Amino acid sequence: MKLIHFFFFLILISCSQTKTWDRALPENLDAAVNSSSRSPENEKRDEYQHPGDTLVFFGIRPEMTVIEISPGAGYYTEILAPYLAPLGQYVMAVPRLPSHPPAFLIENEKKLQDILISQKDIQSKTKFIPFEPVSTRNRIQKSYADMVLTFNSVHNWVATKTTSMAFKFFYDVLKPEGILGIVQHRISPLKKRIPKSGYMTENEVVATARKAGFVLVEKSNLNANPKDTADYPDGVWVLPPIFRLGDKDREKYEDIGESDRMTLKFKKI
Repeated sequence: MKLIHFFFFLILISCSQTKTWDRALPENLDAAVNSSSRSPENEKRDEYQHPGDTLVFFGIRPEMTVIEISPGAGYYTEILAPYLAPLGQYVMAVPRLPSHPPAFLIENEKKLQDILISQKDIQSKTKFIPFEPVSTRNRIQKSYADMVLTFNSVHNWVATKTTSMAFKFFYDVLKPEGILGIVQHRISPLKKRIPKSGYMTENEVVATARKAGFVLVEKSNLNANPKDTADYPDGVWVLPPIFRLGDKDREKYEDIGESDRMTLKFKKI
């Protein structure tokens, strides 16, 4: 019976991908997604990330104040910063670097800074704030933002046991009726999860958000990938774009593509 349910799950993912999002983006968002200022390495990821359609699903508008939590190397920064600059505000909530940061964290922060340096017209409407779920130094007032977005980061707060504090921060900084948009590596509840793999079930994320006071508005399989088996001993990072194992089985992981992801839209009430 479980096997039947799992195949039904894959069919459902496939169907929703093909018939739900075949439509043009709003002109200003389309311009941001297809801007020549975006890096080629990020553009290559669009077939898995679906950035324009994902932002439309969350209900983004150009006049919003949007906080992105843990923007990483700036995949969404390249789109959100110029899109929001004319009428809105883009805020990057960036984790503080540890005292001895690994090289990739230093590189990520440099990439974020380079995006701002290279585009002077977005600098005045883009800001950094530090983000530490356990700290009182997250300097931003309550009911400040129209939308909070986070991409593939929830598992990090689970690992550091700061999930409830992170979601409390999201709730506090959002205005009433504000939107929390989450994309996260997903594993079926019917599969056994490898510890610290980077994957979570939808039920786990939904339960955490509801506990913080959010209401689930809608979920989408826009960023689903049925090829992702989510059972890698070295975690989701064996897949692109990380390729944790280097050249080992690289063609196999390239064929799978980026991870299967849940896409969840919540509202503050």
